[in-house]
Amino acid sequence: MEPVESALQVMNARSRAVFQTLVDAYMETGQPVGSKMISARVADKLSPATIRAVMADLEATGLLYAPHTSAGRLPTVAGLRVFVNGLLEISGSLDSGERASIDSRCAVAGRSFSEVLNEATTALSGLSRQAGLVVAPKVDSNLKHIEFVQLDGHRALVVMVSANGQVENRIIEVPPGTPPAALAQASNFLNAQIGGHTLDETRQRVKREIASKRAQLDSLTSRLVADGLALWSDEVPGGTLIVRGQSQLLSDITAITDLERIRHLFEALETEACVLNLIEQTTTADGVQIFIGAEHELFRDTGCSLVISPYRDREQNVVGAIGVIGPSHMNYARIIPMVDYTAQAISKLLD
Repeated sequence: MEPVESALQVMNARSRAVFQTLVDAYMETGQPVGSKMISARVADKLSPATIRAVMADLEATGLLYAPHTSAGRLPTVAGLRVFVNGLLEISGSLDSGERASIDSRCAVAGRSFSEVLNEATTALSGLSRQAGLVVAPKVDSNLKHIEFVQLDGHRALVVMVSANGQVENRIIEVPPGTPPAALAQASNFLNAQIGGHTLDETRQRVKREIASKRAQLDSLTSRLVADGLALWSDEVPGGTLIVRGQSQLLSDITAITDLERIRHLFEALETEACVLNLIEQTTTADGVQIFIGAEHELFRDTGCSLVISPYRDREQNVVGAIGVIGPSHMNYARIIPMVDYTAQAISKLLD
């Protein structure tokens, strides 16, 4: 039997009512909850003494604990898992304003896919009042087209289209006076090399062509080709991680030690190992995932949780994930449908 199912089965109606009322109050305040508060909120009128006895039983089963500074109780990580999996009532669909905000941020409107992910993450952070996060694995799909488009006398736009429909735009500096013919030649040369290959494979093919002097390119065009491909060479080998609204996490801090823990979390989010770990754990799942506190090594001792959902391309392959980082007492019932809707909106762009 699953631990959550086991915990729910041993609860009677009274202990379940007390437990749910306590966790609901904790979600609102983030503070320890005492018997008087539960007595005022619980549907069945129970005395504070009765409630304290129930709380003691729940503590003995590992669902609650008592901070040494307070007479109230807090749910443990196991307790929060029981609540989220077994007792949480999802608020349902988003309102029209929230959907419109997410849809507008996810609209391509001439922007690159990276820019859309940035906008979607920022929107999710603003609506949830938590930190927004998106995991974008390295694109290994075959390339379909690369083109250089002149913007002005010293800049050009490099457009890369993948076979799965993903479009990436980057801007490069070009030598003053670069003629349109050089940009066209660079585009034609790269498209001749693509041949259904990935970006890494194309990069290696181009290097060999230029090194062997088989490519009939002048020095200017060779430079454009090299600079164009180099635009994607600084990506993390496993993918990229975008975090927006980090300051939202600071609003819940009450002590210097909490601030230090959040600082360590920010540092961890910037490491390649973190990106690879999140990619591995989120891109193999289906639907919204919830990591509560120490359930994920990244959030151990931070008091934070992660709600995250994968997004898919037209072949239904998972190509990334988007989510929210917030305190363990965040409003899961509201945030889960918000994350789910945003992931679906991004998936539609790749369909």
